[in-house]
Formats: sequence, C-alpha cells, structure tokens
Amino acid sequence: MSQSNALRREVDAAPALQAQQFDVQPSDVQPSDVHQSDVHQSDVHQSDVHQSDVQQFEVRPLPGPVGAEIIGLDLTRELAPADFSRVHQAHLDHHLLVFRDQRITPQQHIDFSRRFGPLMIHVLHQFHLAGHPEILTVSNIVEDGKPIGLGDAGKYWHSDISYKELPSLGSLLHAQELPSEGGDTLFANMHLAYDTLPAALRNAIVGKRAVHSYLAQYGQLQKEGNWRPNLSAQQIAQVQEVVHPVVRTHPENGRRALFVSEGFTTRIVGLPEDESRALLDELFAHSVRAEHIYRHRWQPHDLVFWDNRSLIHLAGGTPDHLRRKLYRTTIEGDVPF
Repeated sequence: MSQSNALRREVDAAPALQAQQFDVQPSDVQPSDVHQSDVHQSDVHQSDVHQSDVQQFEVRPLPGPVGAEIIGLDLTRELAPADFSRVHQAHLDHHLLVFRDQRITPQQHIDFSRRFGPLMIHVLHQFHLAGHPEILTVSNIVEDGKPIGLGDAGKYWHSDISYKELPSLGSLLHAQELPSEGGDTLFANMHLAYDTLPAALRNAIVGKRAVHSYLAQYGQLQKEGNWRPNLSAQQIAQVQEVVHPVVRTHPENGRRALFVSEGFTTRIVGLPEDESRALLDELFAHSVRAEHIYRHRWQPHDLVFWDNRSLIHLAGGTPDHLRRKLYRTTIEGDVPF
C-alpha cells in the first residue's frame, strides 16, 4: 500500500470521530478582545474610514484543533482598519477562518486577499479564471470536453506552494458550486503535530532540511486522471525544487510547526534515501492523526482562509457525477526559518 493510501485510510477510519468532534454547532463562546497587530502597510493609512464604518461581527471558535467562524462580516464592503486588525489577529490565533455567506465577486475576493500581502500566480495558467490570473479555478467540471479547473487539487496532503523559495502565507478558497455530498476539505494543525512529536522523532529532525518539489507527484497525478496538462519548458522552469527546514517558526506568532507534506516533500537532505523515506513516512503519519484534523463541510458561499505556515490540507473527494467549483487566491509569504 502506498504511503498516500495509508494516510487516506487512517483519515477515513475516523470519520465518526471527526464528525462528532469537529462539526460546527452554535456556541456560547464570545469573541475575545483582540489587540492591534501588524497589518499590511496600506491599511494603517486609511484615516478616512470613520467609526461608523466598523462592522459588528463575531469570531466564534470552532470545536476541535483549529479554526473559527466569522459571523456577520460583509466582505463586499471595504473593511475599516479596526475590522481588518481583528480579522488578522483571529487568523493568527485560529489558523483558519470560515467567513459565512460571502456574496463577493472575483475582484472583491482578490482585493480582500491582497490586504494580507502580494498574490501568487499559479503555474497552471490553463486554470486561471478568465480576466483574473490571481484566481485558480478548482473544479471537477468539464465543458466541451475540457476541464474548467484543476479537478484533482489537494489529492495529497500539502501546504500550498511550499515548492517555492517564498512559500504561501495563506490561501482563500471561495465556494461557487457545491456537491450535495462529499467535497469536504480536511486541515491538519502542524503546530500540534510538532508539539506532540515523540522525543526520539523530535530529536531526529533537529536542524534537518527537506526538498520540496511540485513535479514529484505530477507524473503520477497525470496517470491517475485527466486533469493535469503537460507542462511547457517555461512552466517547468517556474517550479524547480527548493529546500526548506523540516521545522519552521511562524514569523508572526513565533510558534514552531512541522513543514513537510506527502504532496511536495520528497527527501531529507543529507540522509540516505531509505532513512529519509522512513523518517518522512513517520512525520507524515504523525501529522495527520485524527486529533490534529478539522474537516470542513462546505456551505454555500463559504470563504475559507487558512494559514499555510500552520496547516496542511487535503481534498476529501467528490463523487464523479456531482459538480464542484471553487475559486482560490494565494498570498505570498516569507522564506521559512
């Protein structure tokens, strides 16, 4: 059995636990006071936004190891600096935010994303939303014999664009069309994964660095489905492998997290191939233990914003006969350390 199948089997073996522990239910938890934090520079100069523009919304923590709902915030409106600061702090505190019922346009999606930093353009230009190259279409829909989006996105656990020198800060995924069953997205908390490492395993990765490669799984994905186009020489040049620390420090909250995934991490630098594979397999399996996972069951118009420095994620799969379409932006981050 492949490592990917083994990890999927472990996740699928615990659906009852995930459903019981992590489904969203009304909560008596009230949003905590949030202190002013560093925000994207353009926001601190918006002095023309008056107090009357501040929106009343709730930050409601989700049950489980990660995440919070944002209730009552309208992202079709430009956020006042105070509101943006609350959202930014909530994202740092919870690693994943679910903005409910957001009827935003693609341009509003882009504009909100840009407030956190520059946006990354995905190498698969074939699936950019027309007129909006900042948006990657994630979809299993085929029109006129051609896929309109990347239908196998998230087939393996991964952190978005970890294969770049500057990996992603975070991603924002907006539901456009949802299936009546399936289509969940699973998120694993890599801070918890690091914190709960057995001592021997933690000692084994001290100072270690690992190779991340976009191309490592690409050929296999092409064999398994019809979603992946052949890459041009120019596209291949954009996704050359990089090396990152196995354990990274979050640049904004200082917490340490595992930074490996079955999707993009191929080997540990300086170890023989068999030792590298055995160590990575242990780290992959530990990362996706059921108690580290939040399963997001999508609702219409959800916008989910997660921190790729803190989480890895996996697409839960959609029945072939049902349609699913989402739009994704990705924010550029910093060099991991």
